[in-house]
Amino acid sequence: MSSKIEDFILLSGGDLSADVAEQINTKLSSIPTISSTHIHKVLMSKSKDFKTALLEGPLAKPTTLAIFITQTIENEAPPEDAGACIRFFKRKTHPETLLTDKIQFAVLGLGDSNLLLDRQHTAAKDCNQVAQALDVRLEALGGQRFCQRGESDERTGLTEVEPWIDVLVEKIKECL
Repeated sequence: MSSKIEDFILLSGGDLSADVAEQINTKLSSIPTISSTHIHKVLMSKSKDFKTALLEGPLAKPTTLAIFITQTIENEAPPEDAGACIRFFKRKTHPETLLTDKIQFAVLGLGDSNLLLDRQHTAAKDCNQVAQALDVRLEALGGQRFCQRGESDERTGLTEVEPWIDVLVEKIKECL
């Protein structure tokens, strides 16, 4: 169950995820009870920044919602700009309590089934391996899932993004 939310961290890696993070930022900023000083943008390529924000700094608390917007590119890999963050959370040496009592999280995947060999029978779930793995791993490390993972497909115009953002924002409003 989700608890009260006071701060937001928007984590993005790559141009497309940065654009979607900006969409989320705009929606959050339109909520009268959310001050822009409580919305923090962090690039997934900046190891020190995301580690401080999520694990060590004043935002590492249960009332912070970390929203990961991540792409999957060819060969089920993250884009270069997201690689540092994804690799960090994949480490097997982390304790299962790494994120316990630190953050709530939400994950939105941005995939492109055009990059898959069998495009006739594919959907967003088939091209979002990075988001799927990150979502599972964040929970395994003690993070509290705020809402169901979102998955979108560039081949279909990312039509799944806006409805996922709307659900996220409505859930956030319930937790303010």
